[in-house]
Amino acid sequence: MPDRRPAPHGRPPSQPSGRPPGRPPGQPSGQPFELPDFYLPHPARLNPHRERADAHSKQWARGMGYVGTGDEPGLWPEEVYDAAGFALLTAYTHPDATAGILDLLTDWYVWVFYFDDHFLDAYKRTKDLAGAKEYLDRLATFMPVDPADSPEPANPAEAGLADLWARSAPLMPVDWRVRFAESTFDLLVECLWELDNISEDRVPNPIEYVEMRRKVGGAPWSAGLVELAAQAAVPARVAGTRPLRVLRDAFSDAVHLRNDVFSYQRETEEEGEVNNGVLVLERFLAVPPQQAADITADLVTSRMQQFENTALTELPVLFEEHALAPDERGAVLRYVQGLQDWQSGGHEWHLRSGRYMNQDVRARGAAGAILASPLGFGTSAVRHRSLSGPPPAGELEAPEFSLPYGVRLSPRLAAIREHVRSWAGEMGMLRRTGSGRGLVPAMWDEVPALWNEAAFDAADYGLFAALTHPDADGPELELMAGWHVWHFYLSDVFSRAFKGRRDLAGGRAFLARLPEFTPDEGAEPHAVPANAVERGLADLWARTAADLDVAARRRVADAVEGLAEGLNRELTGAVQRRVPDPVDQLETRRGSGGADLVTALMRRTLPGGLLGATPMRALADAFADIGGLRDDILAFVVDPGDPGDPGDGGSGRGVPGGGDPFNNAVAAVATFLDCAPQSAAGIVADLITARVRQFERVVAADLPRLAAEHGLDGAARRALARHVRDLRHWMAGDLRWSTGREPAPAPSALRRVLGGPTGLGTSAALVRHPRTAPARTPGGHGS
Repeated sequence: MPDRRPAPHGRPPSQPSGRPPGRPPGQPSGQPFELPDFYLPHPARLNPHRERADAHSKQWARGMGYVGTGDEPGLWPEEVYDAAGFALLTAYTHPDATAGILDLLTDWYVWVFYFDDHFLDAYKRTKDLAGAKEYLDRLATFMPVDPADSPEPANPAEAGLADLWARSAPLMPVDWRVRFAESTFDLLVECLWELDNISEDRVPNPIEYVEMRRKVGGAPWSAGLVELAAQAAVPARVAGTRPLRVLRDAFSDAVHLRNDVFSYQRETEEEGEVNNGVLVLERFLAVPPQQAADITADLVTSRMQQFENTALTELPVLFEEHALAPDERGAVLRYVQGLQDWQSGGHEWHLRSGRYMNQDVRARGAAGAILASPLGFGTSAVRHRSLSGPPPAGELEAPEFSLPYGVRLSPRLAAIREHVRSWAGEMGMLRRTGSGRGLVPAMWDEVPALWNEAAFDAADYGLFAALTHPDADGPELELMAGWHVWHFYLSDVFSRAFKGRRDLAGGRAFLARLPEFTPDEGAEPHAVPANAVERGLADLWARTAADLDVAARRRVADAVEGLAEGLNRELTGAVQRRVPDPVDQLETRRGSGGADLVTALMRRTLPGGLLGATPMRALADAFADIGGLRDDILAFVVDPGDPGDPGDGGSGRGVPGGGDPFNNAVAAVATFLDCAPQSAAGIVADLITARVRQFERVVAADLPRLAAEHGLDGAARRALARHVRDLRHWMAGDLRWSTGREPAPAPSALRRVLGGPTGLGTSAALVRHPRTAPARTPGGHGS
């Protein structure tokens, strides 16, 4: 959505801030760059009820104390409110909404812009992190499933939200209320991330920025209002599926990045903002603002192209797989149409609102920034590269990896080496050396033993277990080692049998059987194992489930299903020859890379009430990304385009997905930013450092607060500390096993990783601007 960043418990909102939503009197002497040409395949349309919405919402804003009157100044003077054009925004972004719904939507946007400007003055400018958290925690309570349960408002922001929720919730089903409340909560709480960056004067990594901006930028929130505007709630059973998530995320990225171009001057010159996509690219790629803006506009087109690809290729399959009724399909299609309308209308509003940098467009006519490309669904390919095709290739020198944790080795190394070899043989994963290469199966239930004994011994999966679980006792070490071997084997089988052959139907059938071996109610599988993957899973589940309650079993089973979903997403990308966007790659890798499964297994001793808390999710995601991103760099270094033969060495020492030319973070960043692989690897390495910092920040600041909020006793606090220690041991051991390198010991490494320079252009030594990078080597892998 347009620039909306947050408001407060501190200074009373009725006091004027001196910073209105429109451009202050006195235009800047000049723009830092000329607005680039934007691609929009759908012409904007204007809702006929605009004037009514304008009059209604202005009166509403006055009543809430947002707009000044004769006696009360409010946050915004009347002339500044008029210049912002909020009703023009909603009339353009929701051209088909009824009069009453358009009134409601305009009130929502008035409220969110008020929240943004007030939060800026009360918390961002003052860098009051503690006050901001207190304020946001209370504001989030005003969207209960039942609007009657809202507390009594204590300030204008709370009063506005309570009124809006009381008018909106009855119009939509419960599932929408829950989803929209969550997106609003994300919009509120993730402002703390922006505030943290401002406090540290830190410009985020480009990929980190896109991921977090999806939440704090508010476009997912706007997508929820699209459902409200069209009275077309997405059916609950498909709302969380990948195609709907990709549509929402691609929409969000395009909206946010476009807004960052228009907002650059105001945010950098007036607000001291560091969370802007143009600024992020300018600093990280060491390029002038004009070049950064042009790259940002190209990214907008890339995101819109992803939106089109998903709508055309994945929605029809989704409709059939979930057997959606005609009215449900119609609701999804109206939602998609609404997102398209929002893109076009939001752009048109940016060209006309006094809030943004648009003097040059006004001078030459608003249409000049839109009609630079042919119009029509899918015509973006005329100007920009296709989503499908060969991934980037080129020589790559791996960056140095460091972690602030020392490596320890289990004293049971010899025993666990023998155990995993014996177990893999019993499950049917090994064939004798010299017995022939692993055959590609004709059907999923004919998968033969894939690994030979020599390759298995060289990979040394026993060493991996001993390094990643140095304190585990014998039975625990054997169980965890089995899970790791099973995951490595599953990844190699899937790459060999399905990814390599682009066998979408076979791969989905193979993965669909895995939940049969992880039932909630106990240890007995619902099916008879037909191959080594299923036998291994059945054996591991029987030993794991026996010691877990139903909730814990569900968490591990969910992680197995998430692993299958991640592999399925990778297979879909391979079939389409499509490199995912970097954030999609991160989310996929958390599942397919096995980190979510590892985390679920390690959490078995933690109190259940902690597991869904935001700090625990942040800890798990950082843990997953540190290993997954590093593995992707290593896999690209080994061979960016040849999956090799898993039977004779497999994925290169067991790195899941190794050699996959499409599902790789380096390839994803290189494609997303149109840069050389070495430049992309620098950005990925920078993101790894940011994730290590995030992990330690959560441990130092968020977990103690979480323990206090939940009233944890001594035993529970020790369990939480042990969980953190186990994650650190796992990361250090995994790095040692994957690279052969010993992480630098703490505390010097801790100072280097947590206190060294990052962001603000410090990766420029590694990252060259894509337009000046050397051409890719002809004839290389994937060229």
